[in-house]
Amino acid sequence: MGINESFISNPTRVWLVILLLGVGGLIALFNIGRLEDPAFTIKTAVVSVQYPGASSQQVEEEVTLPLENALQRLPYVDNITSISAVGLSQITVNIDARYHSSELPQIWDELRRRVNDATLQFPPGVSPPFVNDDFGDVYGYFFSIYGDSFTNPELRAYAEQLRRQLVLVPGVGKVAIGGVIPEQVYIEISRAKMAAYGVTLARLADVLNRQNMVSDAGSMTVGSESIRLHPTGGFQNIDELNNVLISPAGSTHSVYLRDIATVSQGVTDHPGNIYHANGRNALTIGVSYIPGVNVMNIGHAIEARMKQLSADKPAGIELKVFYDQAAEVKKSVDGFIINFLMALAIVVGVLLIFMGLRSGIIIAVSLALNVLGTLLIMYLFGIELQRISLGALIIALSMLVDNAIVVVEGVLISRQQGNPLMSAISHIIKRSALPLLGATVIAILAFAPIGLSQDSTGEYCKSLFQVLLISLMLSWVTALTLTPVLVKWAFANMPVPEKKPDEQTDPYGGWIFRVYRRLLSALLVRQTVTLVILAALLAASVWGFGFVRQNFFPSSNTPIFFVDLWLPYGTDINHTARVAREIEQNISKQEGVENTVTTIGQGGMRFILTYNGQRQYSNYAQIMVRMDDQRKIAGLVHSTEQDIQKNYPEVNARLKRIMFGPSGDSAIEVRIKGSDPDTLRSIASRVDKIILDDGAADGVRNDWQDRSKMVRPVFSPYLGRELGVDKGEIDSALQMNFSGSTVGIYRDGSTLMPIVLRPPASERLDVDHMANIMVWSQTRQQFIPLSNVVSDFKVEWEDPLIMRRDRIRMLTVQTDPDAATGETSGDMLARIKPQVEALTLPHGYSIEWGGDAENSAEAQQGLFTTLPIGFLMMFIITVLMFSSVKNAIAIWLTVPLALIGVTFGFLLTGIPFGFMALIGLLSLSGMLIRNGIVLVEEIGQQKKEKNQTEAIIYAATSRLRPILLTAFTTVLGLAPLLLDVFFQSMAVVIMFGLGFATVLTLLVLPVIYNCFHREGQRIQQ
Repeated sequence: MGINESFISNPTRVWLVILLLGVGGLIALFNIGRLEDPAFTIKTAVVSVQYPGASSQQVEEEVTLPLENALQRLPYVDNITSISAVGLSQITVNIDARYHSSELPQIWDELRRRVNDATLQFPPGVSPPFVNDDFGDVYGYFFSIYGDSFTNPELRAYAEQLRRQLVLVPGVGKVAIGGVIPEQVYIEISRAKMAAYGVTLARLADVLNRQNMVSDAGSMTVGSESIRLHPTGGFQNIDELNNVLISPAGSTHSVYLRDIATVSQGVTDHPGNIYHANGRNALTIGVSYIPGVNVMNIGHAIEARMKQLSADKPAGIELKVFYDQAAEVKKSVDGFIINFLMALAIVVGVLLIFMGLRSGIIIAVSLALNVLGTLLIMYLFGIELQRISLGALIIALSMLVDNAIVVVEGVLISRQQGNPLMSAISHIIKRSALPLLGATVIAILAFAPIGLSQDSTGEYCKSLFQVLLISLMLSWVTALTLTPVLVKWAFANMPVPEKKPDEQTDPYGGWIFRVYRRLLSALLVRQTVTLVILAALLAASVWGFGFVRQNFFPSSNTPIFFVDLWLPYGTDINHTARVAREIEQNISKQEGVENTVTTIGQGGMRFILTYNGQRQYSNYAQIMVRMDDQRKIAGLVHSTEQDIQKNYPEVNARLKRIMFGPSGDSAIEVRIKGSDPDTLRSIASRVDKIILDDGAADGVRNDWQDRSKMVRPVFSPYLGRELGVDKGEIDSALQMNFSGSTVGIYRDGSTLMPIVLRPPASERLDVDHMANIMVWSQTRQQFIPLSNVVSDFKVEWEDPLIMRRDRIRMLTVQTDPDAATGETSGDMLARIKPQVEALTLPHGYSIEWGGDAENSAEAQQGLFTTLPIGFLMMFIITVLMFSSVKNAIAIWLTVPLALIGVTFGFLLTGIPFGFMALIGLLSLSGMLIRNGIVLVEEIGQQKKEKNQTEAIIYAATSRLRPILLTAFTTVLGLAPLLLDVFFQSMAVVIMFGLGFATVLTLLVLPVIYNCFHREGQRIQQ
């Protein structure tokens, strides 16, 4: 007894499976994890090292180079990029895509060991390295805290209170606070008073550190008790600093700090990062989730906790949510579910119209059980509902009915020929089980390259393969088990037409079948003409494909855009903040703007996985703008660009949207490699001209930025030796006068605040009197003017940043297509690339391409690495199914026919061909081979009773309805995806490619088959 017969004869077993799939699927639907986008691992770590006072070249040679040499020896590394700035080295390590995310913790441990070993080569003055391997953390609940009358420390106190509460919410991973400006204790002392009282920087630092240091005073034993000794003398509050005695030991006069200085507490004048929200000083809080949770449930829990905490919120403080992943997920999933239901209704409607009421209901029930069963298995294996998996379900909808259509169609035809119901069911199951399995496996293998790809894009799209694997295999199983049972229940009471000896029932007597037979017969007679015309159409489509627009991933439909502001390098961060605030306030006044958050000094928190924040630059700011409708973004972007160009000519602005999938900093990047900075900048200027002359670019910039000014006091070693002054004392005097010198640490609970010594503002900011700065002379034990040991003050230009990639200096020219032109990066790159590559470069210099071109190439490389294996397996299965290489080749020759429809579709719609379209081509090949297998298998069955021509015509006619119906449901079922910017290119590929190729397959595959096989004799069973 076969498995189908065991199901048919056991109703209890059938109902159990139906309940399991139906009820289990509904439970899974309400409990399955939900995300907006699928998670992919950012295999990146950032190593930061501070080297105060060093030039960018010194940082490069003394810090960056030893670290790069150590890190490059790691076998896991894909590439290493570094930024050597004044006093700071930032090294980004990207791990090769072939390493799984589970291996990263061990890799990061080894990376830390290599970094620690490299520190032994550092010169004195280099701070310990900081390794950030949480670079990929996503803070999906991201909101700002601000209040007009609240200082940064007051906002921080409330933010800490919120953090302690939010981290306790089940499902919350981390809670991070952004925009906290470090507090400091300032001691402002006049240079004249320091000179009069003989107070030196070293003396003051020594006194403060000795009195405020934490040290062990031991303990004493009293009887059986041990009592700890802890003397007083530490600072309990700021006022106690005023009472510090700073006069030298043995002095006849007692000098207290209050006599010569003013002590105060405040935030640092030069913070590393500043946040604004809606034009006001702010902090931000980001909440990340534990992997695998239902984001929507955790989002609701966070909102509930925030409502509970609102009673404790100080009056005047406002909380404004900028990004709520739970709300975005709900919106995204709801939108996709609507698309899914539309596609489901279209598929079921087509089936009911063309298959009849009973047959349509059978297939619709099978489809519903397959979908619910797929959701159940996804839930059990931890596959979330997100953009890719939901899209896969829509793509799978029409493919899920293929097997059921073949079974129901076979039973219907057999019944029309007068065969008993059970005989018809048994016959079609035995004939179709293995061919359908082979066709199903081939359709799955067409998606295998994306499922096996190890790069970030492959990881992003992996659930596409996983969902199709689950759903298609489940559809084959249900087609052999549940569908026959449903057929028996539906057709049990239908009368069986009686066969008469002199009457031959023709189930294909309809006019569509008659027209198709005549057309196919004519083509079989004119095989040469048919194949020549087909080859001409294919050649024309290949030529026409060159006019199809290219893209990698499209912009997201999330109503958020970014305004990146770059001021001249060396701009003080406070001035950058003032400019950013003015632009932000102008944007906030525009119609449709719901919320703005600005980060100054570096990029913001990663609130979505595809967001990449900039490193630390005092001249950089980014305004994040949230709109109420993404359709208003284009108009606001255009007006904002014009406003910045008109009112802020010194600002290099770049406006961009959130991108789907992994993306880089800029859409087009030209990397120039070489050793000499002047030569690199010269080549970059020639590249700039080519890009600007093209006219479609949204500005041009390079990552080395413009050279900046530097003042070099010319120190005389001879005079310094004579007067007892060395370079270190000059550096200390200059630093104290303009920036302030750290002379100790003040402890306020868990907060450690530097104690900074500096002159009053009137002296500190007086650049004109730099020569009069007083320097301590060790020989004379008194202060002397700086001019006594410095002969001149020169202004020079320097490279503020030195970028390297894999230990080679590299300058990157970056640009993006102007949104107003409507062009993609591929359109623009196609024009400028030949001109850039035609440049004559000096020996030792080279150019390579980054941006979308590199991301697309890496994604395609990851795809095509596994593509040959997948296609080889598909071909082998095709050969084994027929035990014939000829049949396999005949089927595979129909695959390129899809390009005819694909090219026509893209030229008609104007939609760019992107990475998802490439995946669509792979899936399309599986669909066509599947149809070809069904057709050729039927030809082989008919050749046992008919001559070859009759067998070809009858077999093609018998498969006309299932193949056309499958293609029709697929094309119409994918129609809702044309409105989705992410899946629309894949929808164009499958809809137009399958539509054209199915018709051509039904007409051309029989011709190719007939060419491959000589006219055969009737083969007896």
